[in-house]
Amino acid sequence: HLHDDHTADIAALLTHQWTGRRTKPTDLYGPYGTAALVKGALEFFKANTEIRIVDEGRTVRPETLFHGHDLPATAKPKKAYEDARIRVMTAENTHFPERAKAKMPYRSLAYRFDTAYRSIVFAGDTAYSKNVVGLARNADVFICEAMDVAQHDRLVQRAKHAAETGASDAMILRHVVDTHSTTEVVGRMAAEANVKLVVLNHLLPGSNGPLSREVPDTTYIAGVHKYYHGEVIVGRDYMRI
Repeated sequence: HLHDDHTADIAALLTHQWTGRRTKPTDLYGPYGTAALVKGALEFFKANTEIRIVDEGRTVRPETLFHGHDLPATAKPKKAYEDARIRVMTAENTHFPERAKAKMPYRSLAYRFDTAYRSIVFAGDTAYSKNVVGLARNADVFICEAMDVAQHDRLVQRAKHAAETGASDAMILRHVVDTHSTTEVVGRMAAEANVKLVVLNHLLPGSNGPLSREVPDTTYIAGVHKYYHGEVIVGRDYMRI
């Protein structure tokens, strides 16, 4: 999906590929708005492009290399890409509630990557989703965001109070509690999909917050294990699995 905490590095990724003399095209596939996002990134580093073309004699234009593609948001898994090595399937998850979707064309997707060796599902930000369960059926690896149950309960109370008092952050809090997965929800989806390994990411409380020190890996895992009894790994930066 196109929240800035998931897309803010795209412009830097593309412009540094170009500065590094990449000549092979890069295609970006995502939900509605991805094509416009790539065009915006090209515009963002337009000054860098023009300076280097004049000053360094570069001849390749970034707009000939970088292309964005909007994918449909579907309930059932739909093929987004395939070549000799990989097949990519997508399905809409439940990060955007119906009340918001009724007023905008933007959607949020989960992805499945199937290779000859293993299958990996990236749920993205999502609440419980039958679509994600269908996409993840029998996958080797299921990567899903996770919110500590106690943290979720605290946010529910804050959201309730904010709604009652008309606080300015009431809608933001409602979004967080309604459209993210607790560890128990992750366990439900993993069990229903019969996945082999669960990897937790996008943790709440986040790694930069003071509460993160109060939530050990065992607590995140225990929430998942309420429903799912396979292996669970708490993802951390620079981890290789």
